[in-house]
Amino acid sequence: MVATAPTKEAMLHLYSSLLRTSRGFSSYNFRQYFVRRTKSVFREIQDEKDPAKLSAFYNDKVKELATLKRSVIVNQLYGGWKLVVEEKKKPEQLERSDS
Repeated sequence: MVATAPTKEAMLHLYSSLLRTSRGFSSYNFRQYFVRRTKSVFREIQDEKDPAKLSAFYNDKVKELATLKRSVIVNQLYGGWKLVVEEKKKPEQLERSDS
């Protein structure tokens, strides 16, 4: 059986879904790690031409996306305090968002 490579659109959609999900972590360290990791993994595979490798990669990342979505939910439930390096809303921004 010959493995068919996923389309370019499917790979781009998976990439954007992984980035969007990664940005959902409330924890700064998790958020930055998964965004960096997603970008580097897709950068490594972007020049790959072998349909079998691309298909295996795609299937693996679809499973990883499902796991990442569950992890984001748990992290949001039990997220801690904001770190100093994270942007905080300024007082005037807080007043505007309330009205």
